[in-house]
Amino acid sequence: MSRRPPSDPAVLLALAQQNDRVALARLLSLVVSGGEPGLAVARLSYRAAVPYTIGMTGAPGAGKSTLTDRLITEARAGWPGPTPEAVDQIAVLAIDPTSPFSGGAILGDRIRMQQHALDPTVFIRSLATRGHMGGLALAVPDAIRVLGAAGMPVVLVETVGVGQMEVEVASAADTTLVVVTPGWGDSMQANKAGILEIADLFVINKADRPGAREARRDLEQMLDLSSLGAWRPPIIDTTGTTGEGVGELWEAIARHRGYLVESGLLERRRADRLAHELRQMLLARSALRIEELAAGEEFATAVKALAAGELDPYQAADRLLAR
Repeated sequence: MSRRPPSDPAVLLALAQQNDRVALARLLSLVVSGGEPGLAVARLSYRAAVPYTIGMTGAPGAGKSTLTDRLITEARAGWPGPTPEAVDQIAVLAIDPTSPFSGGAILGDRIRMQQHALDPTVFIRSLATRGHMGGLALAVPDAIRVLGAAGMPVVLVETVGVGQMEVEVASAADTTLVVVTPGWGDSMQANKAGILEIADLFVINKADRPGAREARRDLEQMLDLSSLGAWRPPIIDTTGTTGEGVGELWEAIARHRGYLVESGLLERRRADRLAHELRQMLLARSALRIEELAAGEEFATAVKALAAGELDPYQAADRLLAR
């Protein structure tokens, strides 16, 4: 019979820091569910060390989960460089569409990461999008902090890759990978999606297929026509099914990490993420207060005044907000 995890967030966090995966899963469930328990978890983990976060996005069918599975193996070997650093644990957050029946994630990325499913040093969790704009759950920043508090030095966030996801993932990652495949489409469509604004590295996966050379040419042309800073996103060819090129991809991620640290951009990016998160939180809480206001008598009175022509909508809104 499986044991039932405790419900106290502080106890759960202490257990998670002792490598208790059941407790860690319970903490993430509380964060995703929200409410007071979720807030308690968020507060407990806020001041923990921030893990290095790698975001991976791209169209469905680009082979992101297979690529993630291969990337885990490379990451477990540690950060390459003049002074190699060990990566003793790694976590994966797979952002999936939501089941209309259970409300849970439906793609089941863990099925496509069987190589590491039973590895005690790897923690894989699917999170449902729950209909949030861009598909990225609002709880993802808190989930990343919880994983950091549990001792995870590296977190991979794999997104569902639809809608505004390509832009949203950048707000939660230190390094963002954009995965494309041969025949991915013209550069105008990619530019419209905001890919150039958020990509730190481009990955041409399934590069053993026809059209890989043309995909690279299109990406190079996009980059040539863009206003880039000191970092020009490299383009890495990979074949997730065989692992070809994944070692080179991990080395490119390590180079970008080194660039961010040496230039001071890592701290600035993280500060920008916190500002974005605070704005999102203010918007969410403001929306809740507006809903409460809309259920009250003053709102109903304002609507009557609008109908009678006594106020215009702007005056009504200003009066309600002033209250």
